[in-house]
Amino acid sequence: MLRFTKRVDYGLMAMQYVAVHQGVGPIAVTQIAQEFNIPSELLAKILQRLAKRRLIAGHSGPKGGYRLASKPEELTVGQVVRALEGPIAIVNCYKDERDCPQMPRCSLRRPVQKIQVALGRLLDTMSLAELMDENVPEILPVERIEDRSQRSHGDPAF
Repeated sequence: MLRFTKRVDYGLMAMQYVAVHQGVGPIAVTQIAQEFNIPSELLAKILQRLAKRRLIAGHSGPKGGYRLASKPEELTVGQVVRALEGPIAIVNCYKDERDCPQMPRCSLRRPVQKIQVALGRLLDTMSLAELMDENVPEILPVERIEDRSQRSHGDPAF
């Protein structure tokens, strides 16, 4: 199962929160941590990584916190994922071919590579602004999934 790590999940939630509240000034780590019930020490490390990659900007002082380094439309989910986890690799052998004892006889390398490229492109085309939009269209509407399920069960309507 492909899924975001907690670090990416928390990072995206924090970036979205900062984006939604960008007009009120820098947002404190403690404010975001309380909002999502995330340990503030963990969130601080995540936000420091994002700041190091220049996705957010940190401001010190009593009214300090974080704000976006760019407009939400210019920041992508792919940038956040890579800033927090490194290159997108859905299998270990893409990080280091020596990790796979099956490399000489692997027939999945090319198809998995296609999936990985498609996933990277999708993450790179989804902006932070889209995460803020509650009306993001689904890639595959629920009705179509249900239709497919009915067809597989021999529904005569299909």
